[in-house]
Amino acid sequence: MSLTSPIRNPDLYDAAVMRRRAWWLIVMSLFIPGSAQLLAGNRRLGRILFGTWLVFFLIGLATLVSYLLSPGFTFGFWVSYWGLLGIQVILVVLAIISFIAAVDTFRLVRFVHVPGRTRLWVAIFTVVAMFGPAGGGAYATYLAGVTRDTIAGIFADAPTVEPIEGKYSFMLLGGDAGSDRIGLRPDSVSLVTVDANSGQIAVVGIPRNLYNAPFVKDSPMRAQWPDGFNCGDECLFAYIYPWAENHAELYPEAVAAGSSPGVEAMRDSVEAITGIPVQFYVLIDMRGFSGLIDALGGVDILIEERVNVCVVGEPITDTFPAGATHLDGKRALMYVRTRCESNDYERMGRQRQLEEAILRQVKPTTVLTQFQQLASVGKALVVTDLPQSMVGLMVDLGTKARKLPILRAELVPPIFDQLYPDFKLSHEIVRETVFPPLATPTPTNQP
Repeated sequence: MSLTSPIRNPDLYDAAVMRRRAWWLIVMSLFIPGSAQLLAGNRRLGRILFGTWLVFFLIGLATLVSYLLSPGFTFGFWVSYWGLLGIQVILVVLAIISFIAAVDTFRLVRFVHVPGRTRLWVAIFTVVAMFGPAGGGAYATYLAGVTRDTIAGIFADAPTVEPIEGKYSFMLLGGDAGSDRIGLRPDSVSLVTVDANSGQIAVVGIPRNLYNAPFVKDSPMRAQWPDGFNCGDECLFAYIYPWAENHAELYPEAVAAGSSPGVEAMRDSVEAITGIPVQFYVLIDMRGFSGLIDALGGVDILIEERVNVCVVGEPITDTFPAGATHLDGKRALMYVRTRCESNDYERMGRQRQLEEAILRQVKPTTVLTQFQQLASVGKALVVTDLPQSMVGLMVDLGTKARKLPILRAELVPPIFDQLYPDFKLSHEIVRETVFPPLATPTPTNQP
């Protein structure tokens, strides 16, 4: 008599054997589809179910090893279009084989011979085995599809780009196209660099009210404005965006490349102001910013001095007292937008404070639990030309960056004069921020 006899050829009238056999078959089928069939049923069906499960198990194991060795590459592959499509296929197949295995296992347990007190629990767990993995797989497949559509809707279909001088560079634009405004103009402009090895982030803030903003040598804008954007109060730095949008013929290929004339004109100017080539842009719609913060459950910040809210020249309508506070999306937007009893430079500081708070406080558990809302907000919130193939790398570098302080510089008075700007000075400030000098050890006196 073989050891598998009680499983394959049980004594149908031995209550203890039938009880144990039923539980073994159900548990095996739940965790390893096909194993119950190999031991007690159709071995051909069992080999198909188990073989399919084993292939996917090995893929998962290889993915884990790959992630431990190269997180960025692994994550980047699985969030690519084909990677996410592959996840959907795997999940669908797993759901199907789990359901088939559970249904056939219910036949194999010989329910009528299971002792009466055990039948109810066997029936319950069989239903769980049938619909638990199938339902979970179906929902996970849906989420993978949402992720694929979201990533495809945000990121560019373009090849990977190599860093320049060991840094990836972004132009971060905070767009504010409210109902009281004609078109969009960026109220917040920053150059953001990310070290390709350490993930170290450096942020350089550029004031929206900068005068005489220059353009790089080959820019179409430079042909129109050879001495910089210099028509007075109508030519502040932030107004470059709408001016270029109204002269789209200067950048005829911008839209086809996933950008816009306004973005490209701003890019040409940011490069000239900072002396750093801009590889990617990220345009954040401030109206969607509120939805992002709400989806994350709000954000915690420390307000050093009281901040009042009002329309300039009108009575105060709200106040943010000094101290630790929790902001929802609506109040966070009020906090970063208000100019009441303050100026553009103080507002820039509040915007940077909120950006850093979000970076520090986003948790994987929050992303998972609020995934669908975040995905919905993401398409309305962010426009970028960052290649989809680099998403995994940037997530990996972002994880490293959370452990490091953010290097900051603001091109504002008294260090930098926005009315009569010295762009040689701005280049020096930016280089010192993005490429900080290494600390020199203090020499010690030798005895």
